Amino acid sequence: MLSKFEQVKQQWGGTSDVIDHWLMSRQQLLIDYCKLAGLPPFDNSKNQLPEASQLQLFSQQLVDYISAGHFKIYDMVMARWNDTGYSPTEDISLLYAKITQTTDPLLNFADRYCDADEASTMDDFDLHLSAVGELIEQRFALEDQLIELISESLACPPGA
Repeated sequence: MLSKFEQVKQQWGGTSDVIDHWLMSRQQLLIDYCKLAGLPPFDNSKNQLPEASQLQLFSQQLVDYISAGHFKIYDMVMARWNDTGYSPTEDISLLYAKITQTTDPLLNFADRYCDADEASTMDDFDLHLSAVGELIEQRFALEDQLIELISESLACPPGA
């Protein structure tokens, strides 16, 4: 996921302040996921479950990322489009709908683990964390497609 992120950052970073903000938020979420999962470069060679504070931090950042996407970034894009006279295409609307399908399962994970403490049952944690990783990866792939469409739309407004 991190190498894919770097490719996206190289390709679309700097094209728009909206996209840059989105990518910075994504980078932090990826780092925190890798820490939580013990993925390189954050190796968890002891195979221990994360501390409650790590779970709470990741859960909050997951909620923040999703909220920023739905409420801040989308609003920033819409405002920019309104300024240029552009409106979303059917492709953009369909991608956004697919992205929103990942929202509830991700928020369910956050709800389940945001108040975790050391005594919480963690029986299925690895399974849940793996599923979240897959959902994040799916969401990022859809967002990458959306970023491309948004970037193109912002680069060439109607009538230009």
